[in-house]
Amino acid sequence: MPNPARNDPTFIAIEGVIGVGKSTLARRLAERLQARLVLEEVEENPFLANFYRDRRRHAFQCQLFFLLSRYRQQRSLNQPDLFERRTVCDYLFRKDRIFALLNLDESEMALYDEIWPLLERELPRPDRVVYLQASLDTLLQRIDQRGRDFERGIDPDYLKELSESYNRFFFHFEEAPLLVVNTDAIDFVSNPDDLDDLVRRIREQTTGTLYYSPIGGGR
Repeated sequence: MPNPARNDPTFIAIEGVIGVGKSTLARRLAERLQARLVLEEVEENPFLANFYRDRRRHAFQCQLFFLLSRYRQQRSLNQPDLFERRTVCDYLFRKDRIFALLNLDESEMALYDEIWPLLERELPRPDRVVYLQASLDTLLQRIDQRGRDFERGIDPDYLKELSESYNRFFFHFEEAPLLVVNTDAIDFVSNPDDLDDLVRRIREQTTGTLYYSPIGGGR
């Protein structure tokens, strides 16, 4: 594989709320860029189904499993793969605190804040972040279409609250060039032009935050 161009990203993180299409886009980008693909271990979390049924009771166990799972995955990225110069990941490690702040009580959050910084400082940082947004109706439709049993009972109010938390987090995000994409009218799977345009914008953006609201099929 040829060396990346000077400004090409080598570590892209895709972010967004449950159901927005992070993993789908990460797979497409990894294939297009011939990159190593890292997917979050969601279905492996044994506490997740119970969490959606009773958030308060199962929040800490669910959160701790995700924190350690994400840490192990991200730490492995410090071992360079000589055949895959780029990496595309369907989450950003720092987003773990979005869920913690939303779901943990005061004492649990105090303990979490003792652990999280010790893990985070050892991990590589992405040089591009893509934040996918969608309306609540779109998110619920996509969640229903993918048919995960443990997500079927997700509370729309929780999903709305989570979306607002994500927006606050990324409004202040300055750690890497950030591309904010409205995905309501875009289809990275069926429309190659949508993916082509997104790849171009990721490569072009080297500083700051860019808001991108494409109109599917109309460019």
